[in-house]
Order: sequence, then structure tokens, then C-alpha cells
Amino acid sequence: MRLRTDDAPGAFLRACALAVAVAAALAVATGAAGGGGVHRVLAALAGPPLAALLLAGLVSHRRLLAPSIAAAILLGGAAAAPQRAAHLALAAPALAAALVLAVLAWRGRPVPAGAWRDYVTLTKPRVMTLLLLTGVCGAAVGADGRPSAALVATTLTGLALACGGAAALNHVLDRDIDKLMGPRTAKRPVASGRLTAPRALEFGLALSAGSFTLLASTANLLTAVLALAGNLFYVVVYTGYLKRRGPENIVLGGVAGAVPPLVGYAAATGSVAVPALWLFLIVCLWTPPHFWALALLLREHYERAAVPMLPVVRGETVTLRRIVGYTVVLVAATVVPVATGTFGVLYLVAALVLGGAFVWMAVALLRRPSRKGSAALFHYSLLYLALLFVAAAVDPLL
Repeated sequence: MRLRTDDAPGAFLRACALAVAVAAALAVATGAAGGGGVHRVLAALAGPPLAALLLAGLVSHRRLLAPSIAAAILLGGAAAAPQRAAHLALAAPALAAALVLAVLAWRGRPVPAGAWRDYVTLTKPRVMTLLLLTGVCGAAVGADGRPSAALVATTLTGLALACGGAAALNHVLDRDIDKLMGPRTAKRPVASGRLTAPRALEFGLALSAGSFTLLASTANLLTAVLALAGNLFYVVVYTGYLKRRGPENIVLGGVAGAVPPLVGYAAATGSVAVPALWLFLIVCLWTPPHFWALALLLREHYERAAVPMLPVVRGETVTLRRIVGYTVVLVAATVVPVATGTFGVLYLVAALVLGGAFVWMAVALLRRPSRKGSAALFHYSLLYLALLFVAAAVDPLL
């Protein structure tokens, strides 16, 4: 992912550099005027975009690395300084480093930015839709079925930025196997070469930084940390390690997709309690049968790219049996929260009806394997999770 040394950063990385400089300047100005809560918030807002610049400096834009490190050390030192004199003494060079970083971000040979449609594709909008729904439903559960418009907007926007950022970074890491898995993935922006990997990296880092900043400033720090944790788990743990290591990859990898309900609940309550943990567990148990149904359809694609998904390594019959087993466990687990008083009658009816259909379709597929049956099970699993979470969100109103 190396660039020519004179290549300029893209618009998203430049926006991060400008955000660091503005936040540092405002923090210095408010600090000189006496400090206080506003001063601390402004100083903290420089952190997420500065982290994005640090990572970009490590991976692609090496000339941004030194000023990024200097700004991070000086801003961190100023924040930790116990005495006002030391704090102000470090704040001035921290601002200088931030300004140098901003200037360097605007220098270099222009590189084509790419089409806006490709940036939209990087965010995987269809995958994001279900993640956003589970996040908003988590917020609704935390708000006893009556989330405010502000809460819904915060949850949707913050999660959209986090999910979009993680998806863009996934495109960067998977660009090699995307080229091998057939026309569907080979046409993706980075794999096809329509967008360079550094541009996609910058976009993903900027969205991730924006998510943390927004959620920390408008919701609470726990919400921002949870969204970042889900982002890192998906990019680093699943995409970077588990996906290419063995057939159980999606069992643990499903944790990333289960984070949005925690984010929504934390945005509504400032904590993570039992209802949120049940929603988290449900998504974790739902992910393997959902994804294995898709993997059955794409078995040849994964085989070409040497990605060890369960159907490739263990075969169709073992995969179908696993799907049935996980589905039965999933449906049983969805009933337990009713017994503990977490959810009520509406949710119970939805869990039994939707879950019964899920089990029936999984068993039918085991008895008569077919591509049509796998496709039907995959698409039904999406509907199942969406309707179950809506029932959980609406249940407190009854």
C-alpha cells in the first residue's frame, strides 16, 4: 500500500488534519482564558482524528508520521500535566505540531479521488442496514420502547460511521481475495483498482474517527468505546486473522456484528445491562447459521480464494447439520429472556413463530439440500433477526 513519497493525502485525511488543528487551536485559546469543561472537551476532540492520521502515517503517508507522533505526545503531555504552567508550556508546541500536520496534509502530488459511488460502495450499505436496525432497537429497549428523535439520530449516525469505516477497511484488507472470488467481489472498488487502497484506508479511518467523536460528544464515552471495539474486532480480529485461519471463523467473528445493540442500549442508558447482553447473545448465535447459508451458495468462490469457510473445509452435510444445531440453540436462547422477565408476551410470540419457521426451514434444507433452499434460508434469516429485534423494541409498550 505504498505511495510515491510526493503523493498528497486525500480529502478525508486532510479533513482529519484540519480537525486536529482547529481543536488544538480552540483548546489553547480556551485554556489561556481559564480552561474548564469546554477546554477539556475541545482538547479531547483532537484525539480521534489524530489517531486516524497516526495510522495513515504508519501504513501509507510516512511524512505525516513524525508530526502526528509529536502532536500526540505533546497533547497527551499537556492533558496529563498537573501544573498550569507545564500545561500551557506543552500546549503551545502541541498546537505548532498540529499546524505543521495540517500544512503537510495539503502538500504533495494530487492523486485521483475516485467516484463518490465507489465510496458509498465501500460502506457496504446493504449489510449496514441490518446493523443499524439492531442498534436502534437496542436503543429502543434501553429507552423502554420510547427512544427520542435525538437518541435515534445519534445512534443511527454514529453507528453508520462506525460500520461504514469498518467496511471500508475490510475492502482494503480483503482486496487480494476479492479478486479471486468471482465477478461479484472482483468489481469492488479497491479490488478492481477504481480506488487505491490508501484512499480507501483514509476513508475508513476518517469515518471511524468521526464515529468516536460524535458518539463520545453527543451520547457518552461508553457508547463510543463500544462502537470502536466492534470496529476493531471486525477489522483486526475477524478480517485480519480469523477469516483466513479456519472453519470456525464466523463463530467468533459474529461478535463484531453483535455490538450494535450494545451501542444503542448504551446510548440510551449510559450502561450495558442484562437486556443488552441478551440482544448481543442472540446476534452471536444467529450469525453462524445465517452466514453458513450464504457460504453454501458461495462455496466455489471461497474455495477459489482459499478461504476456509465451513462448507469448503467440512463439506455440505456437516455445514447443514451445524446450521440446524445452531438454529435450535438460537431459538431456545431467544425464549430464555422471557422466563427471566427481560421481555414480554409480544416478544415471546415473535420468538416462537419466527424461530419455529427458522428451524423448519433449516431441517427441510438438511433433508433436501439445494441452492434454492440455501438462498431461501439466508434471506429468511435476515427477516427473522429484523422482526425479532423490532418485537423486542416494541414489547415494552404493551
